[in-house]
Amino acid sequence: MRLAVAVACVVLGSAVAAATDSDALWEKYMAAGAESFGKGQYAEAENMWVAARKEAEGFGPRDVRLAATLTNLAELYRRQNKLAEAGSLDRHALVITKKAEGSRHPQVATILNNLATLYATQGLYGDAERLFRRALVLRERTLGSNSLEVATSLDNLGLLYHDGDRSAEAEALHRRALAIRETVLGRDHPAVTVSLAHLAALYADDDRYADAERTYERILSIRQSALGGDHPDVAAAIEPLADLYRRQGKLAQAEPLYRRALGIRERALGAENAALLPTLEAIATFFTDQGRYADAEPLYRRIVAIQEKSLGAGDPALATSLDRLAELCRRQSQFSEAEQLYKRALAIDEKTFGPNHPQVAALLENYAVLLHQMGRENDASPIESRAKAIRGRQDAS
Repeated sequence: MRLAVAVACVVLGSAVAAATDSDALWEKYMAAGAESFGKGQYAEAENMWVAARKEAEGFGPRDVRLAATLTNLAELYRRQNKLAEAGSLDRHALVITKKAEGSRHPQVATILNNLATLYATQGLYGDAERLFRRALVLRERTLGSNSLEVATSLDNLGLLYHDGDRSAEAEALHRRALAIRETVLGRDHPAVTVSLAHLAALYADDDRYADAERTYERILSIRQSALGGDHPDVAAAIEPLADLYRRQGKLAQAEPLYRRALGIRERALGAENAALLPTLEAIATFFTDQGRYADAEPLYRRIVAIQEKSLGAGDPALATSLDRLAELCRRQSQFSEAEQLYKRALAIDEKTFGPNHPQVAALLENYAVLLHQMGRENDASPIESRAKAIRGRQDAS
């Protein structure tokens, strides 16, 4: 199921406690981690927040600065799919905050929201809904029904309902959140686009393309006016509009938008930043779907190079990209390179998932197609047999 739960609010050190000589180093670590986190540099963020945790543990086991640090680390681990670690840290932060501030403190609502986001990531939608509602009620009671934090809770719950195909309920929640943001901030404030983006995605998924296009164009207009044409948030507004045109077959309108978004991100982040990966993958898929393999190939080569540097040579996401690049090579009769790429991808997935995982079977099937195309029937036969055996065990279970 598609997951589109809003990112939990990450608590920064400056919002937790007033600066003193004793916690100045902690705040520096927290701020440096937040800067790296915002750039998608997760390894650097982890280093800083682990150092901040060490400092915060010196303040005492019930200090809210420790809870804030744990909350940040939990969100980082959630994004890295380290879900067990994230849940443990969030629950620890919740216990500390309740003891230090009381169960009705607004920060309790933030951590409940974080835990709900984690549960949604795990597909535990009933648990996620329960905690999102608890966070919403607590925020309404402590901050007022028209606070921006309430708008965030409404959007989060709306996204959960969107994933659960409860479109009417989701739209009503997003509209409530939008009304709050417009009232508090004004119609043209960039933060208003948060709720607008959720509404636009809902419209697109419900095939309400005219409503989606109008909403995406409003988002783009607001961000360009407020932030300038080269801000990464402008790129983030352009990409879903390009996706919308692609879904409607308006390819000539989609392509320049994709290219513009990529150019903005490259200028802001550099050509090798891991934050470019979703944009590169979207454009590569756009070209591949049109049979423009020569255009897609250099993009996948960039993706592989960035993943090798940012994720390491044994990451399963890299195996997926190697598989896609191998398929492009196969379709362009670059058989020798395709074979080497399939072998690399297989080695990664076998080590990561084990030799009998469905992902391994899928790679074996792709590799067998290549071998058949090369006329190597004797080599293809045992590869196909192994893939069928894996699929058979999967069906039996």
